[in-house]
Amino acid sequence: MSLKEIFAQLNIFTQCGKYGVSLWQCPQFLFLIMGVVIIGSTLAAYAIGSRYIEEPQIVALIVLVVTAVLFMVAASITRSFERLAEANRMKSEFVSVVSHQLRSPLSNFRWAIELLMSGRIGQIEEKQLEYFKILKENSNRMKELVSDLLTVSRIETAELPTKKEECHLEDIIKDFIKEFQPFATASNVEIAFKPQLNLPKVLVDASQIKLVIENLLDNAIRYIKEPGKVEIRLERQNEQLYFEIKDTGVGIPKDDQKYIFQKFFRSENIMRHQTQGTGLGLYIARAIIEKLGGKIGFKSQEGKGSTFYFTLPIK
Repeated sequence: MSLKEIFAQLNIFTQCGKYGVSLWQCPQFLFLIMGVVIIGSTLAAYAIGSRYIEEPQIVALIVLVVTAVLFMVAASITRSFERLAEANRMKSEFVSVVSHQLRSPLSNFRWAIELLMSGRIGQIEEKQLEYFKILKENSNRMKELVSDLLTVSRIETAELPTKKEECHLEDIIKDFIKEFQPFATASNVEIAFKPQLNLPKVLVDASQIKLVIENLLDNAIRYIKEPGKVEIRLERQNEQLYFEIKDTGVGIPKDDQKYIFQKFFRSENIMRHQTQGTGLGLYIARAIIEKLGGKIGFKSQEGKGSTFYFTLPIK
């Protein structure tokens, strides 16, 4: 083993990055903490033994026993966390590989459907066209799921690239409102945007912040089950830019609210309405906002709607 590889093994942050877990879930870091605890416990056992026991041999034996027990406990805990961390790493790698491998056949499948629907290779009957539309819709849902899984995998392995640039959040929101307008009109939803005047630019990764806004706007429209309204606010609050999107949708049950940013979670009332979704959008949104140095949160009441908001540092 080379000197560089040895130093890499000793680098706790490198090892934690390999597993894609936080510092307090990293086996190497936990072993270091347990080592400090063992040393402290050994010294405490020696001090207490020396004070109350006259025979030095007995004191030494007590210290050795305490140290051995603590070391075995530490080794057992570390091995357990190492197995969990390794399983987490393998899961993330599996999701990443599968997502990559699915993208090409899905693209070919969608291209074939488009070709068949175009009628360029033969006349399509009305009944056949209906089935092709169903296939196209489901292929789009598969594409969305694969894309979300790939993003989640990159987030968990800290491989989501960030290319920050100055941009106007107001312009991005207006573009998405224009894009979602047909969907909103079909859903009997009115979109109102109220930006503050003369807003400053923010330093963000444009592609990532677009993903956040797209997820929040899509959710807001999708979860309104009767004629309703979506209100979007954008304003400056001290050295932060504040974004808020409020809908008059089905809302989130109180018992479900603590899980709302977890992967694959969808609240019970949403499942009853059979609304499409992967359950990954809000998890991705929170990870991106926190990575950009902001905060994200929400307020909701079942049957009355939800308000999601996030902040981004201006400087």
